[in-house]
Amino acid sequence: MSEQFRLMAVHAHPDDESSKGAATMAMYVSQGVDVLVATCTGGERGSILNPKLQGDAWVEENIHEVRRKEMDAAREILGVQQAWLGYVDSGLPEGDPLPPLPEGCFALEDVDAAAGTLVRLIREFRPHVITTYDENGGYPHPDHIMTHKITMVAFDAAGDPEAYPEAGEPWQPQKLYYNHGFPMGRIRALHAYLTENGHDSPYGEWIAGWEKSGRKEREITTRVVCDEFFEIRDKALIAHATQIDPDGPWFRVPLDIQREVWPTEDYELVRSHVDTDLPENDLFAGLRK
Repeated sequence: MSEQFRLMAVHAHPDDESSKGAATMAMYVSQGVDVLVATCTGGERGSILNPKLQGDAWVEENIHEVRRKEMDAAREILGVQQAWLGYVDSGLPEGDPLPPLPEGCFALEDVDAAAGTLVRLIREFRPHVITTYDENGGYPHPDHIMTHKITMVAFDAAGDPEAYPEAGEPWQPQKLYYNHGFPMGRIRALHAYLTENGHDSPYGEWIAGWEKSGRKEREITTRVVCDEFFEIRDKALIAHATQIDPDGPWFRVPLDIQREVWPTEDYELVRSHVDTDLPENDLFAGLRK
């Protein structure tokens, strides 16, 4: 590689990095790219989703420490660096009407102030490319939406010497992507393959719910072939033991089928300071000499 590239992935909670773009990050690490995961919150209010750990009083009482240790394990598996922005998980409000968000949580922070924290990290790490969520957060969790907001501000401000002068020397990232961990094209393709070949599909209800919601599919501009790293992706996700059931539907589709049907992780290019031709197959397209 002619230049030492750097990639930053901005995520809301520990475990998000392992379910959205993890194989891409592991692949780039194998190529010598420096990869940094910026984790906005500690995941303190996340539910324990692994039935094997539900009801464990120690885990429930020490969830912040547990999730930090899970993040440490996932980071080692992926080979990435990782930094905490230090904000408090907002939780996922449920009910009708929705309850108010808890005082002091990430989603209630001032957007410009929180973006300043990310600007400082961008100027320290100096990434060429940043990935994050779309304006809906990928799904409408308040922390995911807030992550989108501060990343958009920080991407534009990091290179501006008049913005956040206390946050270090300006650095302008060249490209910004939304990561699309679960594009419906992938879900439908896997569902069709499984049902046509006599396999049970875990995606039927998912597709029905999507169609009922009336949501529009996002544009995919960039498909990164990274199927050799799907196993590393899954190991990193399993390291977040409170958040994933290793015997659950996430892992029911064999890796050889996933590799055959959809060998890519998918992105939407939303900012670029370099010329690039769409569609792309590389987050660093337009940057390589």
